[in-house]
Parts: sequence; C-alpha cells; structure tokens
Amino acid sequence: MGAISVVLDHTTATALYDPKDPFNEAVSAFYVQASGGLGTLYAPVLSLTAGDTERRGLLSYIKGLRFVKIEVFDTDAAVTATELLRFGHSWAAVHAIHAARPSAAFPAGRFLLTLTPKAYAGTGVQAVHPGQ
Repeated sequence: MGAISVVLDHTTATALYDPKDPFNEAVSAFYVQASGGLGTLYAPVLSLTAGDTERRGLLSYIKGLRFVKIEVFDTDAAVTATELLRFGHSWAAVHAIHAARPSAAFPAGRFLLTLTPKAYAGTGVQAVHPGQ
C-alpha cells in the first residue's frame, strides 16, 4: 500500500489539538503514520482559521506540527469557496472541500478526515471518519 494524502478539516484538527477529545487518539494515529512517511496530512488554512474562532490556539498549534502541511487559500480555493458558500456550506468546510477534490496535483483527490462526514455529502470528496 502506498502513502496516502489526507486533508484534516476543522473537526479533526480540533481533535488533534485537544488531548481530551474522544477522537484525539484516532486522529493522532494519522499523524504518527505521516511522521513515518506513510502518508501526508494537509490542513487548509481557512478551515483552521474558522476552527480557531471556536478553539483559540488551534491554528498556531497545527501550524507548529512538523508533519502537517498547511494548505494555502489561493484564488482557485476562493473561487471554489464562493460557489460552496452559495450552496450553504460553512466557512469551516469550504477550503477542506476544495483541498480534497481532484486537482492537477491530486488527480484522484485526497481523503477528507472529518468527524462530520455527512456534512460533506454531495461535494465530490471522500469524507472519512477517523473512528471507522
């Protein structure tokens, strides 16, 4: 099995940040795998920003993790975000959706690790709960 690419949304980033979160251990296992070169974790900066409004310090914490790559919010992401916001998706979700969708760099897309997979139904991403 090859290395996998996984996008953390605000819910799983928060679980990784909070050692008391019931899914901290499951999300941390993905981080351990990434540290061993078995995958790459990506955290969309807009999702982290939205998450930081509810959980102060989240963005700085995730930014400081060696094996998490921060996904920038560029013009392509903004175009996608605008479209998704018009369809009722949250600010916290739109950048994660953009990051997980197929692209030139990731033709098959990336897995989206989330505690709320149903929130991503119909968005064209493969949303996976860390406990499953």
